[in-house]
Amino acid sequence: MNNRKAGLLAAFRTITMLACCLAIITTADHAQRRMPPHPGTITTMSSTVPSNGDVNPYGVFRIERTVGKLTRGNILVSNFNNNANLQGTGTTLVQISPSGSFSLFAQIDPNTLPGSCPGGVGLTTALVVLRSGWVVVGSLPTTDGTANTAQAGCLIVLDRNGNVVETLTDAQINGPWDMMVFDETGDKGTLKRADLFVTNVLNGTVAGGGNIVNEGTVLRIVLDVSSSGAMPTMKSLTVIGSTFAERTDPAALVIGPTGLALSKNNKTLYVADSLNNRIAAISDPLRRTTSADTGTTISSGGQLNDPLGMTLAINGDILTVDGNDGFLVETTPKGRQISAVLLDNTGSPPGAGALFGLTDVPGLGVVFVDDATNTLNVFWP
Repeated sequence: MNNRKAGLLAAFRTITMLACCLAIITTADHAQRRMPPHPGTITTMSSTVPSNGDVNPYGVFRIERTVGKLTRGNILVSNFNNNANLQGTGTTLVQISPSGSFSLFAQIDPNTLPGSCPGGVGLTTALVVLRSGWVVVGSLPTTDGTANTAQAGCLIVLDRNGNVVETLTDAQINGPWDMMVFDETGDKGTLKRADLFVTNVLNGTVAGGGNIVNEGTVLRIVLDVSSSGAMPTMKSLTVIGSTFAERTDPAALVIGPTGLALSKNNKTLYVADSLNNRIAAISDPLRRTTSADTGTTISSGGQLNDPLGMTLAINGDILTVDGNDGFLVETTPKGRQISAVLLDNTGSPPGAGALFGLTDVPGLGVVFVDDATNTLNVFWP
């Protein structure tokens, strides 16, 4: 389990925020966001630990339609650690309903993969479900839970019933750390293609031995999903972001570009640039053919404190969770940080390394994993 040292921004946290971990800092012009039934509370939906004992939940994805074992409105979660708490060795995906009903969706055997996945299986925050029912999850595997044994991994594709059907590999897919998807439909509403956006954090990091290397990337991988029943095929791969800072870390395994979110108009891809403590923006992500390097800065500093997981709020704002202090931060597309709430205050320092995947669910709240407690939780703003 991660145990990063809090840094950078203690001056921005008031005594009131630390004492009242559920209080939100909100400006008057943004007070009308939503009025859920229990504002300001955090509720545990379910444990994320399956029968094999996997821990350290990372990826979160809300299922959009019922197909096979996938149920609309349920949350799919990936586990990064095994029952010995070794990072990069988790093999399970679990499905949790809003009422807390828990089931195992898949347990992936690294010895029976249908294709190449350098290093094996260690499921990351990179988790999406296509509207066609295919599940894609990233693997950044280790053999002993340390960065010294980390290998490139791959993207693993499962069918709607949790069976692994293929792996997606390429020299550019190197430590897939987080991912989001944009499904495109044709004229008659049929699926045409799916664009995966993937952050990669192993380009030169292991060789760097803990030193920062500026080789992290953001990929756009276009999948052809137009053939009914046929497995997705990779049509193209384009580096649309590059030279992001990354390094290995004895507690966090690796730190680098992490969460991704696509703006409501699909014209901007937001990236959590963890080591530079900022939210970056890549323009024209669906069409660009060249790298935007590290993009432009939307917001930096302030309440951001090693932003990791990211999602787009229902209202179009950017939600990030801090790796160093357990805060959820809400930032407008223009870069103004308008709210912060402490979601986890366990450990020393409080909340460090606890938060990764999250999603904003209409009528429910912000659903997030907490790997300090191995639970899926919901925050009612």
